[in-house]
Formats: sequence, structure tokens, C-alpha cells
Amino acid sequence: MKVLLNDGLSQNGLEIFEKAGIKYDKNHYEGDELLEKIKHFDGILVRSATTVTKEIIDAGINLKAIARAGTGIDNIDHVYAASKGIPVLNTPGANSASVSELVFGHFFNLARYISESKRTMALGEWNKNQYKGYELAGKTLGVVGFGRIGKITAGIGLALGMKVLAYDVMNINSDMNVKVVSKEQLLNESDFISIHVPKLDKPFIGTEELKMMKKSAFLVNCSRGGVVDETALLEALNNGIIAGAGLDVWENEPHPNSVLVKHPKVSATCHIGANTYDALDRVGIEIAEKMVAELMK
Repeated sequence: MKVLLNDGLSQNGLEIFEKAGIKYDKNHYEGDELLEKIKHFDGILVRSATTVTKEIIDAGINLKAIARAGTGIDNIDHVYAASKGIPVLNTPGANSASVSELVFGHFFNLARYISESKRTMALGEWNKNQYKGYELAGKTLGVVGFGRIGKITAGIGLALGMKVLAYDVMNINSDMNVKVVSKEQLLNESDFISIHVPKLDKPFIGTEELKMMKKSAFLVNCSRGGVVDETALLEALNNGIIAGAGLDVWENEPHPNSVLVKHPKVSATCHIGANTYDALDRVGIEIAEKMVAELMK
């Protein structure tokens, strides 16, 4: 048995494969080279850097399992894999805490001008009076998408003394002290909004949704690039429709919109939501265990 770890794996995850006697290759391959290499492996494990297409699945004539070291599997043609009888494995929940904590990193950064203050100080400026910010305590947090990450995000908000509104296309059953509302009410009433939905056919947040928000509202997207219409967002920021935005995911990765990245009202990170030692270790162990179990059937 041999697996391709095309986007790497934590050391603890590697040890699980070693104990099971499964060989691995942790080099990263792309394009024609990946199509050539994949036929030699019984499984492929990826993160967000690799897209497992129909062509890759067809080239993987020995594939018995495809795995995503993370939550979303939208970078894997899982429908086609299922039609070929190849299971697609993932690790829902293993990186949820890391993503939720980054959401609040963006909120604090935006509300207290942390990055912007550092940028201007580095230029020799002392703009103390320009940087009057906001406390999160007592404000309203809107959580769009109430899955694992959404619930942890809501919990952090509650711990900070925030009122929490929640919206999901699915029924929300929770004993948390949150108010379930419509999408429109959430957008209208929230001071801080965090998006936790999969990528859809069209952006979940576009021009009309941005106009529903408070002018003092902050929007953070740590879910998927394309969930927020970046053109509409830039226009909203330039015209004072909302106060600021935090983006960890982008429509065009790894080459994001440079105007948004440099915008003074944007808190920008390079898709690092799940990129903590803690989450990578949990994800590595969990996905390695799942893959070993599948390959050893």
C-alpha cells in the first residue's frame, strides 16, 4: 500500500501510516506530473492546495480512497469519485476552533485598527485620535451558517458578552443562547458578521446584502473564496456602506485582489484559518486513522 500526501501531513499523522506499514510520498506534484504519478498510489490525501479532478481520479487506476485533511471537500470531485466507488474522507470539526479564533482575530483587528495603527506608526505617524474603535462586548454578532465552526464562533461571542443572531438554511437546533433569525434580519441588526457557508453557485454576500448591513458593521469571511463578491465588497468599502471586512479566503488564490489586500478597511490573511499547530496535528491524526482504516478493509 502507498499513499500520496500531496499537500503534506503532520508528523503524528505520518507515524500512523508508518505503524500500519503503509508507505507514503509527501512530495507535491502538479499537472501532467501528478497525472503520471497518481497511478502508482492506492490513496491520495490533499489539503486546499490540490484540486482532485475527474482527470486525476481517472488516472488513479489503483485509487481506493481520497482524503481531504480539512472540513470542506469542494476541491475534490466527490460526486464523480462516488460514481467510481471511491470513498472521499475528510475531518469535519478538527480545525473548527482554529478557524473560529481567527474570525475574532479579524474582528479585533478591524474594531481596534491594530494593523492600520502599526502600518502608520512604521511611517513615523502617531494617529492616536484617528483610531477610536469599538468594544465587542454588548454588540450583536451575526453568525451565518450554524455548523461546527458557526457554533464555536457563537460560543466565543457569547463569552465576550455579545448578543448572537444565527441564520442557516437548515433548521437550527441548539441550547445556546442565540436568536435564530432570517438572513435579512441578521444583516440588518448585526454589528459583526461571520460567514460559515460552503461555496455556492453565486456569492452569498453581494451588493444587495451589503446594502442591508449597518454602516458601522464589520464582515468576516473565513469560509470559502467567492462566498463574498469581492467587487461588490470593494465598492461597499469605498462608499462607506460598511465599516470594514476581514478576509482569509479569496476568489483567486494564491493571487488575491491586491486592491482589497492593501485596503485600509480590510484585515487580510492568506487562507490560514486552519493553519495552527494544534489543528494540523488533530487533522493529521484523524485523517490518517480514517485513511488507514479504509485502505485496510
